[in-house]
Amino acid sequence: MEPSNISALIILISGIIGIIFIMAVGNLLRSRAKRTESVIDDIILSSIGKPLILFLVIITIYSSLAISTLIPAEYAWILDNRYLMVCITILATWIFWSFVKNVAHQYEEHILQSASNEAGIRFYHFFRSTFSYIVWIIAGLIILKILNVDITPLLAAGGIVGIAVGFAGKDILGNFFSGALLAADQPFLIGDRIQVQEFIGDVITIGPRSTRIKTLDSQIVTIPNSILTNDVVINYAEPNQEIKVRINLGVAYGSDIVKVKALLLKIAGEIIDTGLCLHEPEPSVYFLDFAESSLNLQMIIWTDKYTMTYEIRDFINCRILKVFKNEGIEIPFPQVDVHLKKEG
Repeated sequence: MEPSNISALIILISGIIGIIFIMAVGNLLRSRAKRTESVIDDIILSSIGKPLILFLVIITIYSSLAISTLIPAEYAWILDNRYLMVCITILATWIFWSFVKNVAHQYEEHILQSASNEAGIRFYHFFRSTFSYIVWIIAGLIILKILNVDITPLLAAGGIVGIAVGFAGKDILGNFFSGALLAADQPFLIGDRIQVQEFIGDVITIGPRSTRIKTLDSQIVTIPNSILTNDVVINYAEPNQEIKVRINLGVAYGSDIVKVKALLLKIAGEIIDTGLCLHEPEPSVYFLDFAESSLNLQMIIWTDKYTMTYEIRDFINCRILKVFKNEGIEIPFPQVDVHLKKEG
């Protein structure tokens, strides 16, 4: 075996031993860091661990190949220092990106509490949603610079392709920018019940491209973020969780309206006693219309359990049906009277 290849083998074996040793030291440091009160050491070790091991692997392989005779002359370009610098740039970006993300995740509650105003909170959410894109785009530009790639001719030569890709990807890019706007504006949070177009459900995830809600039928609906920023969104959890529940009903002509309203308020008191609805604001009943077949009323009651409006309606409607039947109050159905005139 040639001396250069023997040296390359020694470097390779030494590198492997060194990597194993560093991994063992890293595990020891992580176990000690978990026993300390500070979390910054955990964040540092978590951020540099995998990139550092990968860097040592690359350096070991590169150094071994650089002094060996195993690489044919036509493939010598592989050992160009530029490609090593590209790898180093990617790993350095990975460490920086991971460190900032871990710090933001660990201290998010403190950052939000210490923000002096609403604008600061919105800026933090906007920064968090766009940080990854900004960092990796800058890293990509640095890599192109290292490789001596001038992007100006590429843009000129690929103008038509760029336009085509732009049209094809405009919706995707629009959704990503909309995701950043949602993070900054925060019209809703995870757990809120919202209505978008015909969909009503609870928000389970807010992603960079789309938002997922779980509908009242337990179906998962994925909504592009561009729709959420361009359409009307109703948030039932804001500004608080209090919501009106409206019960519409009609009684027959000739019914005692005063008695009907008193019975409805009594039913409202019954559901308030169950804890499903609120004492304040007080429930109310309004006589609204003289309809063709009925006298129409509307009962309004408040609840802070906006996820249980169906249960509240069910309770009230069942009680109305039973109480009105016992009291002899008729709930009419639409009907048409036809009068025939005799010809004589």
